[in-house]
Amino acid sequence: MSETKVDDMLVEMIEPKIKEIEQRFSDGKGLTQDDINTLLLKSQYNHINHLDEKLNEVTACVTGLESKFELLKTDLEGKFELLKTDLESKFDILEGKFELLKTDIEVTIQKALNKNMLVLVAAMGFFLTLSKLIDKL
Repeated sequence: MSETKVDDMLVEMIEPKIKEIEQRFSDGKGLTQDDINTLLLKSQYNHINHLDEKLNEVTACVTGLESKFELLKTDLEGKFELLKTDLESKFDILEGKFELLKTDIEVTIQKALNKNMLVLVAAMGFFLTLSKLIDKL
């Protein structure tokens, strides 16, 4: 596997010096300040590589979450559109029923007025006839 990360290349560059330092240390010899700095440098490179890997994991996780939220958003938009269509349909049906009810009420009122008018005309005719009969008697 070819490594392209700059940090990996830098670690490879100091690797021979690290092996030399490890050999001297295992032989019981002391470390110079340059040796300590080189070891610290390797440690920092390893730490940076580890952080890069974790950052890549987090980035992948965030990308996955964005995809999930986009799917959820699309799903919710679809459901709200269906709900809107359903409610509009039910309101249209309800409006039709109210229109029929209004028509029925108007017909009922008209019939009642016609009946009352007929009774009134009949009563007036009766009283008029009665009045004429009383005048003739």
